[in-house]
Amino acid sequence: MESKTIRQDVLDRIKNIPIVDTLGFEFIEMDKGICEAIVKRDKKYDGIYESFHGGLLMTVADSISAFAVLTLAGADAAITTTDMNIRFLGSCRSDVRALAKVIKYGKTLSPVAVDLFDANNVKVAIAQVNYMILRK
Repeated sequence: MESKTIRQDVLDRIKNIPIVDTLGFEFIEMDKGICEAIVKRDKKYDGIYESFHGGLLMTVADSISAFAVLTLAGADAAITTTDMNIRFLGSCRSDVRALAKVIKYGKTLSPVAVDLFDANNVKVAIAQVNYMILRK
């Protein structure tokens, strides 16, 4: 399957996911095991320090990881998050760019590394998300 088809199949699958629309994901790259997107900061969702809310950054990391896994598992694959962690490195007072890379695509589990950057390309968080492939 060529990259253009992978991208379109995954985009077709996720276009109706409410959180994608709510957060306004703008996809930059989507290829085998990789997904990169920008999510605009909306101040109505800020946290206590007038910055991108940490829980929403975690949601971005979780979502972008799923999309990266779907590029390998297939757009129609049934997948679910098993666990995740995030380390905040600094506040994000701008849009956030998330880059997810599948670490290992296994038969059942796929760990994904996510880097989150602010508009100045400063890394504001790193995350790891594990996805379970329920069926292929």
